Amino acid sequence: MLNPDPLQSAGQRLWGLLTRWILMTLAVGIATTLVPGTHCDDWPSLLVAAMILGILNALVKPILVAVALPLVLISLGFMLLIINAFLLMLTARLVPGFHIDGFWPAVGASVIISLLSMILGVNRKRFKRPPPASAPESYSEPIPTRTPPPGKGPIIDV
Repeated sequence: MLNPDPLQSAGQRLWGLLTRWILMTLAVGIATTLVPGTHCDDWPSLLVAAMILGILNALVKPILVAVALPLVLISLGFMLLIINAFLLMLTARLVPGFHIDGFWPAVGASVIISLLSMILGVNRKRFKRPPPASAPESYSEPIPTRTPPPGKGPIIDV
């Protein structure tokens, strides 16, 4: 079914994108204040860092996860933390004013960002459930079942 008002749909998508960006900025800002070795100079660089991190998560992370899938499976998902830390360090290299001093601060910040993103629902998609389909009228009546006479039922061999 087509949406009769495409502008409303585009507006909702834009609002959802803006909300996720603000929540990701909040998560990155909290991580920079909690984890020693990570810091941000000002709000504009924090906004840009959240945007770049979101773009890297959308474009680069699926490729890295697909390439490292055997390691992800063997490590029971620990490799995903390494990938997240790598993307956070790449973000720090791309954004002036956003600094990460090493690998372990990046791992700590990626853990906090992942937890906050999960709690805040940054990647949660909102789905509308379709109304339940009603059964056709011909099937609304229960189908009568025939019971066999006593002693003539199916044989169960144990």
